[in-house]
Amino acid sequence: MLRGSFILVNRRPLIVLAVMAIALVLPATAAAVERTVSVHGTVTQKVPNDTASLGFSLSKERKTRKAALQAVAVGLRAVIAAVQKTPGIGAGDISSGGISVRKTTRGKRTLYRAAEGIGVILHEPARAGELVTTAVAAGATGSRGPNFFPGNPELAFDNALLAAFAQAKAKASALAASAGAVLGPVLSIEEGTEVSTTPVNADAKGVEAAPSPPVKPGNSTVTATVRVVFALQ
Repeated sequence: MLRGSFILVNRRPLIVLAVMAIALVLPATAAAVERTVSVHGTVTQKVPNDTASLGFSLSKERKTRKAALQAVAVGLRAVIAAVQKTPGIGAGDISSGGISVRKTTRGKRTLYRAAEGIGVILHEPARAGELVTTAVAAGATGSRGPNFFPGNPELAFDNALLAAFAQAKAKASALAASAGAVLGPVLSIEEGTEVSTTPVNADAKGVEAAPSPPVKPGNSTVTATVRVVFALQ
């Protein structure tokens, strides 16, 4: 047995393991301290109402169901023919509605009332009053609307979203500059869009008397909100 002997340990493998451990820790540490900036952009835009929807109905009373239905069919064809002549109405802008027949009494007489309606899309909304007058003159006994709205809501949404994103990016750039950083790529985007139609201004003051009711299509408002997260470099 040798006294005072010692064992020589090779420390290179330990050093290699330590270096590998540090290499594994560094990416996690770098990810933990990654700098970002989160901003919101909100934009509200007015969009002209360039389309209107209206409805017209016609009802007739006759002694039999068949006679009532025939009278309504003849009358409604006349209404449709007159409506189709209004500028701003295409071939596919008129749709028929439900048909109803019910028994009614007038004193001791028993009659049958038949009714049918149509829906109309008008692409020149300023002519809505003219269209109502035309339909009633042609025999329509009831009307509803007009309801005004943008004809291409998707385009209105897209324009508002792009404006909201531009606003958010401008905010992020200003914040990055204040922090002594440079704005990096987009990491995430969340969006929300809302469209609402403003009430039609029914005030007819200053409008000259005319055979057709005065109408004002007004505007719709589109509000877009985006939340964007940018990286900072």
